[in-house]
Amino acid sequence: MLGEKQEKKERLGLLLGVIGVFCFSLTLPTTRIAVEYFGPTVVGLGRTVIASVLVAIVLLIRREKLPSAKQFKGLIVVALGAVLGFPLLTSWAMERLPASHGAVVVALLPLATAGCAMLRARELPSFKYWVASVVGFLAVIAYAFHLGFGQLQYADFALLAAVILLAFSYAEGGLLARDLGAWQVIAWALVIAVPFIVVPVLMNVTGEMLHAPLKAWISFIYLAVVSQFLAYVAWYSGLAMGGISRVSQMQYLQPFLMILFSALLLNESITLFTIATSVIVVLSVMVGKNAPVRKVQATSHSKSMK
Repeated sequence: MLGEKQEKKERLGLLLGVIGVFCFSLTLPTTRIAVEYFGPTVVGLGRTVIASVLVAIVLLIRREKLPSAKQFKGLIVVALGAVLGFPLLTSWAMERLPASHGAVVVALLPLATAGCAMLRARELPSFKYWVASVVGFLAVIAYAFHLGFGQLQYADFALLAAVILLAFSYAEGGLLARDLGAWQVIAWALVIAVPFIVVPVLMNVTGEMLHAPLKAWISFIYLAVVSQFLAYVAWYSGLAMGGISRVSQMQYLQPFLMILFSALLLNESITLFTIATSVIVVLSVMVGKNAPVRKVQATSHSKSMK
């Protein structure tokens, strides 16, 4: 009976993980739609303002305890990546690049997160990890060069920076989730970040935005309510219930779903080169994430000091 209940819990966790990936896969296409009418600051940071109001209500209703001073430091890292850096940089990049292009670059996220988690845990990535990382990175650079007619665009650097910042925040958030709880990490990060972004958002709001088409408003609301909050709830809950190793495999679907939604929502043409690059990147991620690691050995000096 206990085994059956555990199996049901794991299946539910897997389902929640798939839902989380599905929701995240719509982030870049909806950003591409919204940013055309609202601009990168309002789309990138304004959605955080709305999401923070929602999570503040939930935190108050549930009477969640305040983070400790040590946890607060980690939450700042999460806020800088997941709440500020990634939304703002991807919004800026989506003004200049197709969403399918962004999907290929963001496909590096699981590999980058694995590397940041290893460094955070004071583990040394293996040679296999570095080889996979180089292959995946070179595939992304070659793709960007191909679409940029022989040169990288500033938006490509913005996307890569967004991936690195989000990877660090994911790694830090994974550690914090052990004590704070899964969804509480992103909730507190939103609350911490919002005082610093209200003014920039208000300064960039214009009357013309009220006349934006319905699709732009739907996209913006989706980003605020789903991408910035509910998707994280589903994803972190899925990891907790279904097991990190099993549920995290669903991330491999994300770039292909992003490319699919880019075609459906934005009518972007999907080339064979895009699909081939995505496959190479995803295979690199699969190899790199499963590469063995080893702990950093303490030096003889540090041992003698103990």
